[in-house]
Amino acid sequence: MTEKPAASGWLWPRAWPIEYGWVNVIVASLAMTATLPGRTHGLGLVTEPLLADLRLDHVWFARINLASALLGALFAIPVGWLIDRFGVRLVLSFVTFALGLSVLGMSQSQSGLSLAATMFLVRGLGQSALSVASMAVISKWFNRRLGIAMGVFAVLLTFGFIGSVLAVGAAVETLGWRGAWWNIGIALLALTPCFWIFARNAMESRPRKADGIATAAVGQEESTCSYSIVEALRSPVFWIVALGTSAFNLVWSGVTLFNESMLVERGLDREIAVEIMAILTGVGLIANLVCGSMAARHRILRLLAGSLFVLGISLAIFPSIQSPAMAKIYAGLIGLSGGAITVVFFAAWRHLFGKGSLGTIQGVAQFTTVVASAIGPVLMAESRVWTGSYTFAFYTLSCVVGLLGVVALFIRPTPLASTH
Repeated sequence: MTEKPAASGWLWPRAWPIEYGWVNVIVASLAMTATLPGRTHGLGLVTEPLLADLRLDHVWFARINLASALLGALFAIPVGWLIDRFGVRLVLSFVTFALGLSVLGMSQSQSGLSLAATMFLVRGLGQSALSVASMAVISKWFNRRLGIAMGVFAVLLTFGFIGSVLAVGAAVETLGWRGAWWNIGIALLALTPCFWIFARNAMESRPRKADGIATAAVGQEESTCSYSIVEALRSPVFWIVALGTSAFNLVWSGVTLFNESMLVERGLDREIAVEIMAILTGVGLIANLVCGSMAARHRILRLLAGSLFVLGISLAIFPSIQSPAMAKIYAGLIGLSGGAITVVFFAAWRHLFGKGSLGTIQGVAQFTTVVASAIGPVLMAESRVWTGSYTFAFYTLSCVVGLLGVVALFIRPTPLASTH
């Protein structure tokens, strides 16, 4: 493949053994890893020293965190529109730069008010805006092999999050939360020119063969088959994919945040909680690759339905766990469904609705998943308060997820999906 990005003036050599799209996959994985300071597990690395430094209580912080996550989710929608209007290269670079400045500002917070303002920006630019831009880097480029590309992306992302968490955790120990957060902000600013140089939107390129399909043919097909955001929102398919993937995010945020508490309630010791998290990660990695290949060859809705059924089964068996072996089976099923649903979320929108308004569509979808992730832990905690255990939440969510799986299995896909 020959690729000449219009804005850069340099030629991607024919002799190189990979297509440029795979460089985009690496860029996207770096960008998604860079969302760490805006994600719950990233903020969790500095929560305790931050609260001690600013003399704030946990209840206040929890409320600010929930509000900033919900309001920050709104960033995803306009960023998606900007991607469709100006391309991923410009938007990705701008969002990364703005996130870097916001993280630097948060590291200098001296009061609860300044912390709340900067957390809102970090949440909105990181978890929402940069996530949408990262997905668009790949989905705007790939077509036929989008599922495989998203599977590789998910694997790289897993290693990226693991490495970044370990690095930030070590930095907090040695430099304190302010020093660690300042270094993250500087790193984000340093990434900005790298994204500007290497990120590419396929629509910026000259005529070529991309992804094994002639550009002219792809452009003609997508100009007639792509859906507008209004058409997508009117489609039941959009909502079943959005609700199905959001249901997983709701479950995932709840069971990972309260993992230890849930297992202790089942009579297991705290040490098994670490093994469960390792199983979730390991099985999820395998599922990313396997399901990425399946997403490229089969109907995305069937993959979603199967994943939701597996998730529903795992939730249903949790209240019956009485041994470490059963807990590991539960973790394996959660990891399997999670790996598959992650690929579905990354790949579905291009497959089902085309490329024309892809950024906006992904932005709306990202908004729903962020809101679900914020609500998940609250539902789990409140369920335990009301009933005295997590059992009611698990059985209820199992039924909801199973019903979504049935709908996904029988719903008719958009006409565009039948061409893939």
